[in-house]
Amino acid sequence: MIAKDSYGPEYVIEVSDAQTGMVGFVVIDNTAMGPGKGGIRMTPTVTPEEVFRLARTMTWKNALVDLPFGGAKGGIVWSGGDEETKKAMVQAYARALKPLLVERYIAGPDVSSGEKEMQWIAEAAGNFQAATGKPKDYCTDGHCGLPHELGSTGFGVVHATVETVKYLKKDLKSLSIAIEGFGNVGTFAMKYLTEMGATIVAVSDSKGTAYDANGLDEQKVWAAKKGHGSVRFTEGAKEMETSELLTLDVDILITAAVTDVIHAGNQDEVKAKIIVEGSNIPMTEEVERQLINRGILVVPDFVANAGGVISSWCEHVGKSPEEMFSVVEEKITRTTRAVLERADTEKKSLREVALMIAREKVEAAQAERQSAF
Repeated sequence: MIAKDSYGPEYVIEVSDAQTGMVGFVVIDNTAMGPGKGGIRMTPTVTPEEVFRLARTMTWKNALVDLPFGGAKGGIVWSGGDEETKKAMVQAYARALKPLLVERYIAGPDVSSGEKEMQWIAEAAGNFQAATGKPKDYCTDGHCGLPHELGSTGFGVVHATVETVKYLKKDLKSLSIAIEGFGNVGTFAMKYLTEMGATIVAVSDSKGTAYDANGLDEQKVWAAKKGHGSVRFTEGAKEMETSELLTLDVDILITAAVTDVIHAGNQDEVKAKIIVEGSNIPMTEEVERQLINRGILVVPDFVANAGGVISSWCEHVGKSPEEMFSVVEEKITRTTRAVLERADTEKKSLREVALMIAREKVEAAQAERQSAF
């Protein structure tokens, strides 16, 4: 069941198409600050409840970084298949949601949907603005796509990490970092942190983990991924199971994969001193509270990984890639610092403070508008 409250959701819609077999959902949680913005998750197990949790996170994320977007999220039940089948399904989903697109919902990338799928949505809807995260060479009237494949989310996660380390008056180069996930977020987190001189001791993908206490060589990690299909085969590194990365004794753990990877079954084994949630909802709030009670600092997802939706806004208003990266750095750095400072002052967790700030902004916007519809 989706629990309704004073913030939303405003729309919970299921769509289907007999011809393609498409079954999908969209949850538009709150549009007080603007049209609902959030990506489309394509997995075999996606549910309206999962989509709602993600949509609510987008409400807070967009408000926290001062974007004129509300919170929303999409989902398509997708068990895999060829590109033709996927395109037909994605475009059926877009056509079904066409009455809501742009004015109420703007699509974006998420699990198993990227720049190509976003172009399909824009084409099916007949509106360039129906989705963000489109290919950079897909342009209309001088406006071009800004795909998340440029690395905006990982770039933002890195700046949330850097600002946290600065606030704690620690030296980034002296800390050990593990990155859970080697997709769009994890790969760019490793790239930018490596360029800053940080030591990445472990990285994982769905097939395993590569670990080296002295630090992994980024080029060797990529060689293993491209040549053998998994980072676990990185030359000179110790092979581990995927789940083992989460319990390594490191200074910083960056989550960058799917939801609920830290749970009641492994939370007591987590040894990281700082967790930066690069992925959406890597744990429940109850699990997060348990970790905080043990003295672990958790930088919540809607603070750390807002780089992707900031990029989406930049695309929506026609900014260049260079401008986008500058905006991501400024907004993530400023927001992370504000949350850290207020948390210190009020003796609350970063999530509690970030939620307070976001709610204040949403409530102010709700008070100003006459009605939701």
